[in-house]
Amino acid sequence: MAALRTACLGLVLLGVLGSLQTPAQAQVSVQPDFQQDKFLGRWFSVGLASNASWFLEKKAVLSTCKTMVVPTEDSDLNLTSTFLRKNQCETRTMLLRRAGTPGSYSYRSPHWGSTYSVSVVETNYEEYALLFTQGAKGPGQEFRMAALYSRALAPLKAELQEKFSAFCKSQGFTEDSIVFLPQTDKCMKQQE
Repeated sequence: MAALRTACLGLVLLGVLGSLQTPAQAQVSVQPDFQQDKFLGRWFSVGLASNASWFLEKKAVLSTCKTMVVPTEDSDLNLTSTFLRKNQCETRTMLLRRAGTPGSYSYRSPHWGSTYSVSVVETNYEEYALLFTQGAKGPGQEFRMAALYSRALAPLKAELQEKFSAFCKSQGFTEDSIVFLPQTDKCMKQQE
């Protein structure tokens, strides 16, 4: 009888653990020898992928936004993004605090009260940067987002689109959760 209970308990645990698994995702690395001073300046968001419900609902109306990356007095980073929302320019600033390895940061959302890890996965500093954010808004509410930034507000090279898509798919994002943002001139000329 005890053996039967142990076997049943084992099967229940396997079932619970199996239901908690997520699709296989490649380990996220950080840009080797990341140089924060070269990462500073103006960027444009040109690609996004996310598992967030708001993103999936609103991705059709998103467009390129401008982001300024500047250091704080503590050598952390302020990311100030200006974007079009409801036909008006809106600006938001995120404080990224250094978290261990250069290129790794943490961000605390004032809206959700959650902390997220932000990694600069890859950049050549002059053309593109690929960032990955992950965390949880609450129990069972995992958040993941990949972002592709470009230094220029110009058509994106096919090889960068392919690189971003391949990275996103390696993180378990589906084709319909990956979007390349249409360019707009609105909100791009704001003061830097």
